[in-house]
Order: sequence, then C-alpha cells, then structure tokens
Amino acid sequence: MDPKIQNRLITIGWCVVLALLLVIVGRMWQRDRRNEVRIPASDWSKLMLVLQSVDRDYVDPIDQCAVTEKILPDILSKLDPHSVYLPPVELEAAEQDLQGGFDGIGIQFNVPNDTAVVTHVIAGGPSEKAGLLSGDRIVKVDDRVIAGNSTPQDTMVRLMKGQRGTKVRIYVQREGVREPIQFNITRGMIPVNSVDVAYMVDDTTGFIKLSKFARSTYLEFLKAALSLREKGMKRLIFDLRDNTGGYLDQALMLCNEFLEKGDLIVYMEGRNRPRNDVFADGKGSCRDIELAVLINEGSASSSEIFAGAMQDNDRATLYGLRSFGKGLVQEPVFFSDGSGIRLTVARYHTPSGRCIQKPYGDDYGYDIYERYLHGEMMSVDSIRVNDSLKFTTRGGRTVYGGGGIIPDVFVPIDTTHYTEYLGQCNRKSLQVKFANQVADRNRSRLREIRDLPSLYRFLDGQNLKSDFIAFTTAEGVKPTEEEWAVSGETILVQLRALIGRNTPLNDDAFYPIYLTIDNVLEAAMKDR
Repeated sequence: MDPKIQNRLITIGWCVVLALLLVIVGRMWQRDRRNEVRIPASDWSKLMLVLQSVDRDYVDPIDQCAVTEKILPDILSKLDPHSVYLPPVELEAAEQDLQGGFDGIGIQFNVPNDTAVVTHVIAGGPSEKAGLLSGDRIVKVDDRVIAGNSTPQDTMVRLMKGQRGTKVRIYVQREGVREPIQFNITRGMIPVNSVDVAYMVDDTTGFIKLSKFARSTYLEFLKAALSLREKGMKRLIFDLRDNTGGYLDQALMLCNEFLEKGDLIVYMEGRNRPRNDVFADGKGSCRDIELAVLINEGSASSSEIFAGAMQDNDRATLYGLRSFGKGLVQEPVFFSDGSGIRLTVARYHTPSGRCIQKPYGDDYGYDIYERYLHGEMMSVDSIRVNDSLKFTTRGGRTVYGGGGIIPDVFVPIDTTHYTEYLGQCNRKSLQVKFANQVADRNRSRLREIRDLPSLYRFLDGQNLKSDFIAFTTAEGVKPTEEEWAVSGETILVQLRALIGRNTPLNDDAFYPIYLTIDNVLEAAMKDR
C-alpha cells in the first residue's frame, strides 16, 4: 500500500478514536454533575449547602454543637487577629478581668518552691477577716493537697476562686506552729484595682501607673489624681506601659480630663459604621496639669487611644517605645448559652487621621519579636516609618501612621547594667526566692511596716549584698567582681523592692523603689 495512503488511514483512525473518547467523557461528565447545585459567588450559600449536606448525608451521627464550637474560632480568625469567638468559660473570665473585681478569698501569693506562699492579704477581704497572714504556706484547699506535688499555679487559683457566698477550707503551714491550721473562708467580692500605684516622685511631680482600662478605672484615677494634687502635684507622669487596654468609655473619660472643649479625642469608622467623632467637653479636672505619658510595645488599644489623643493635640510628651498597634473596634455579641463573639466593625483613628492598627498577616503574631530582631528596641533609626503615612499634630509636628504610636522621645531598652550573672539570676528567679527567704525570717517585723521610711530603715539594716551573693553561690551562680560592679546596684534595688512587696504596703512599696532604676521614668524626669 502506498505509504501516503497508509498514513492518511492512520490519521483518520486516531480522529475516530478521539471522537469516541470525547463522547464517552462527555457522558460521564453529565452523569457526575447531576448533583450539581448552582450557587451565587458572593454570599454564604456554599457554606450553608455544605452544612446541610453534612447534616443530611454524612455517614455517622453529627454532634452539631461540638462541630460548631470547633469551626467558629477558625472562621473568625480568618477575618483579623482580634475578631474572636469565646466559649462561656472564656467569655466569663474575659469579662470578669475588666469588671474591677472578682469572687475569691482575697490574697496574693507566689510559688517559689512548689508551695503557695501568701505575699499579701487584701485589706477587708475574706482572708483577712478569717485570719490569714502574709508568709502563710497553703498546703491544702478543701480535700486537695497543693503543696509539694507540682500543682500548676492556675489550678491553685481556680480552687480558691468561686462564687461569692460559697465556702472553702484553706489549710496553711505557719511559722512557729507545728500542725497545719484550718481556715473556713466564705468567698466574697474582691476589688481589683487598675491603678497599680500613685505617688509623688518629687515635690511637684506625681506618678500614676495604670495596668488596664477596667470598669472602675476612671473613678480610681480621679481619686489618685486628687490625692496627688493635695500633695502638690503640678506635673503628672502617666505610665501606660504594658497596659493592654479595656473599656473604651474609660479611656474617653480619661482623655476628657486633660483636653479642652472641642478637642477631638478619636474617631471610629468602618464599612457599615459611619464615621463617629468623639470630642472633649472642656470640663476635665486635669487641664492645668503638665502631662508626660510612658508607652512601650505592650501598650495597646485604649492605651493607644489615650496616647494618640494627647500627642495629636500637643497635650503631652510621649516617652518610651512604639506601642503595640491595636486599633480595631470589637463589638460584642452575646449568646444565650453564655458564649459570645467580639467582631471587628470599625477602626480607631487618632485626631490627626492616623489609623492605630498595624498591618496584619501571617506574621502578625511575631511583630514584637521582629522589632527586637531588626533593632527597633535599641535605636530610633530602626523604626520603620512610611513617608506616605505622614500626618501633622495640631501644633504642626510630624507624626507617622502605619501602626502603633511612635513616642516623641524614644527611650531604648536599658542594657547598661546587664551581665551574665544578672541574666542567670533572672532566669532562675533567684531575686524572688531570696526576697522570700528574707521575708520569712522577718515576718513579724515586716507586717508592722506601714510607711516607706520604716521600710528603708529595715532594709538598710540588712546585709543584702553579702547574703545574696552567698545565696546565689550556693545555687551555682557566682558573680565576678566585674559583674557585681556592673549589675550590683540593679540587683539590690530589685531585692529591696521585692522585700517591700511583702509588707502591707505591697505595690506602694515595690514601685517607688523599683522605678528608681527605670530609664524611661528618668528620661521623663529630665525633661521638666
């Protein structure tokens, strides 16, 4: 056969085979798509159809509640970092943390050596009324032994907390008493202050440290500010470092205390939330007080609203490090089963127009770590600013958006006193353990201390340097002379502050001592 004819026949044969294959595949395609459901491309229909299909056809019975609890957190986490679903237990804990109080027995404790040691008994609380004392070691709660068996600290807290009016048995080992002492305590409402400390740094400068914006924050602040004014305060250093935020209305009321009538505090705007401006009414009681604000990478949300309002209105000087950058407005939705969601509905903007929220993506959770890596904690020049996000304060100063509030005066992390000896002591919590030993040996004296001069006299009478070096050497950590020359002052201040916390003064002793080596406070004091 002619080769040309032969090739033509082969080509025709392949065409016939291909045509048959197309027919077969087409019929299979039609059969496979008989269950196809057409859906709009822009709504939730596909999700609903998937759930309906699972409910109708899945091979095993479905626990719908369990599946719902698992998928809701994932759905909301895909929106932004701060839209969250909270099961009943988590929602209750989150709400309770900001209510200004909780139900419990009214003590503070730490666990230096696998045993809970009471460091402070809250005045007027159930434990004080029952007779607990600082230094008591809690060995048992009801029928559960919690000493010497590695009981987690959060478990200890959960065992002692409970609904007000309920009773709990606490067994403690007390110095000088052979057998454990049993206390029957009726739980009550324990106030939680958001003002950690308020004191006069010098004759005219007051200092207030705020840990969060809780339901009682505004009233606490007014009380603290009034007390400091009576002592001569003309200038306030307001410490918002590591303040993670809280209730917006509390932040707005605090801003109002410092601003003049008509000053813009903040505005909120979202896709379905029209712009909402909040202005000061000019009735604040602190408008004549000079203000400095301390912030760092842990200052977030309401803290940033306050700092941004003060900066953009040229009302205060900001010191420290760039703030966290949380500027999303969460609107709560509560469900009848006790759970709820916090859904982002808008963004916060400072008066100059800066969006507080930093960009978010897959690396959002590592942002603070990245700041350390590229040197932002050590050098102002390492702060990454975007010239396209340049804004102007009321007085004409340039500020930058892009996430967080950049302070007016950058103060780097202080590493000048760091040595390997100090690092090892910190990692092993040797300062805390030593301070507890000193407190244990002097409980009766420390319980009688009611003012700082008395505390200083007690501390000056201790051989803290030699005793601490002997203690750490026994723990396998011995300083060289050069290391002590660099870190010794810092360590002694830490020890004095920690011992002071074991007196009835508690944080009113700790912070005035500890902050004497704080380089951010030092910078704010120099600028008077």
